[in-house]
Amino acid sequence: MVEVWLPYGSTEVCVRVPTANLLDVIEPRKISSARNPQAEIKSALQNPLGANRLAEMVKPGAKITVVLKDSGISTNQMLISALLEEMNSAGVGDKDVTIIVAYDPFRAASSRQDSPVLSEELLARLRVIKHRCEADEQVYVGETSSGIKISLNKIFAEADVKILAGPVEPYPIIGYNGGRELVLPGVASLDSIREAFRLGINRESKKGSLEGNPVHDEMVEAADLAQVDFALSIVRDAGLDVVKAFAGRIDKAFEESVRLAEEIYKVSVKNRADIVFVSPGGSSFDRSLQEAALCLEGALEIVKRRKAVALIAECASGFGDKEFLEALSRFRDPKDLRKHLERRFSVSGLMAYRLMNLLQQVNLVIVSVIPDYYVSRLFGMKTARTANEAYRLLAGIIGNRGKVSFIPYGNLTVPFVKE
Repeated sequence: MVEVWLPYGSTEVCVRVPTANLLDVIEPRKISSARNPQAEIKSALQNPLGANRLAEMVKPGAKITVVLKDSGISTNQMLISALLEEMNSAGVGDKDVTIIVAYDPFRAASSRQDSPVLSEELLARLRVIKHRCEADEQVYVGETSSGIKISLNKIFAEADVKILAGPVEPYPIIGYNGGRELVLPGVASLDSIREAFRLGINRESKKGSLEGNPVHDEMVEAADLAQVDFALSIVRDAGLDVVKAFAGRIDKAFEESVRLAEEIYKVSVKNRADIVFVSPGGSSFDRSLQEAALCLEGALEIVKRRKAVALIAECASGFGDKEFLEALSRFRDPKDLRKHLERRFSVSGLMAYRLMNLLQQVNLVIVSVIPDYYVSRLFGMKTARTANEAYRLLAGIIGNRGKVSFIPYGNLTVPFVKE
């Protein structure tokens, strides 16, 4: 027997399978992280791509807005501290700087409210607000070529200097987060978000894919309309440690970040598996079923059709947003849910639609803390109490000789079969 450990909330769980059945463990490429991440970020700011240094753009008294991707307090702290040091060197005071925490429609509302964004020391120094796409005052900035009207947070839209900061990593539907994602959906109105993400029903809108991705195309145009002045992007490894930083013009910083991210996160495999075990990657990614399910499309890429997938995700916060729960409860056929979304669209409903499509293609077993009754009775999904029980259940369906693949960091891994 061979043991494979998978992240589960803040801990790990073990799956034991016969050695002959193990096909592969699919993980992001191991790459050396920066010895001094703060120095790496500082170096990027001192050597911007396609732009002047930020210290040359800002001046005392100017209205400066930084849109921050909430990526955990440690990462947030490094990014904001480095930006402040750069701007303070030009005489800019803390009172001139507003931090807007970007809205992320893929995170359940309970997750968005939980953790602090910055240290108490920085929170005391700076004005920090969270963008509320429904409540904040919006300013219309223009229309994309497809006719989508873009309205943005007024504080951001009317700033003298607009800065974006956050990691660039594979992300569902939009391809990669960071960069332009911090404008749309980050500081966009709910109507703008809905109209852009309505295009996410398109199969070309998927994690790790930018070319021909209609949602990403809308994000590019929205960022152009916003007239972003400067971007600071970082690329992290599977352990969420900083590997490299890029700064400067938004397109340059994003392109270089994506190039490195693809080297780390895109993983080719030779053969499809009969059974795929996938974990989103632990507590940063599996707070709710809504968030955890985002990793399943990667598993679908490498599993044989009509075979099996086990989702190993704690889901300590339950199912997720009300719209996600209602969509799964109310509809059984994804075609019916699609018709509903065409009339009354929501990103949470889109996530439910994608999960329902997956359920049509594979046998799915979920290991989580959500009571079995709700998962199996309400949504018709199979459950198991432990990862090993899930393996026994799926082996009974697929057969004892079925080949098994494991994806420990599903939300960050972009697996594909090398034809």
